[in-house]
Amino acid sequence: MADLSGTWLGTYWQEGVPTRFEATLLQSGNTLTGRILDDNYLGEASLTGEVVGRRISFVKRYLTGSHHSISYTGTVSESEDFMQGQWSISRVGSGSWEAHRGGENLMVELQTRLADRVPASVGASALSQ
Repeated sequence: MADLSGTWLGTYWQEGVPTRFEATLLQSGNTLTGRILDDNYLGEASLTGEVVGRRISFVKRYLTGSHHSISYTGTVSESEDFMQGQWSISRVGSGSWEAHRGGENLMVELQTRLADRVPASVGASALSQ
């Protein structure tokens, strides 16, 4: 059975548009839990699922924003450093996804990008109030 615990960087495609994500997974036996941070307005989500052999399935639920649950299914490579598959939201949409064991940190990149969007004068005045 594959051991998927750790950080994964990935992409999912919705209507041909890619969205990057970072997932932190914790596997205990066949049970999979974790967090996903999407590089879009939906942000952070929790996940629960299972791993059976090289097959993975989990459900992603956003902590804020969307009320939809997204089902992911896929397979893990023999080297256990790549996985890919399909995601779906019942009657709303579906697409493909893939992830590699992480090296970068999307969370740091996203926080830096968000900080760059807030002008220093706005940030300073907000802190002094």
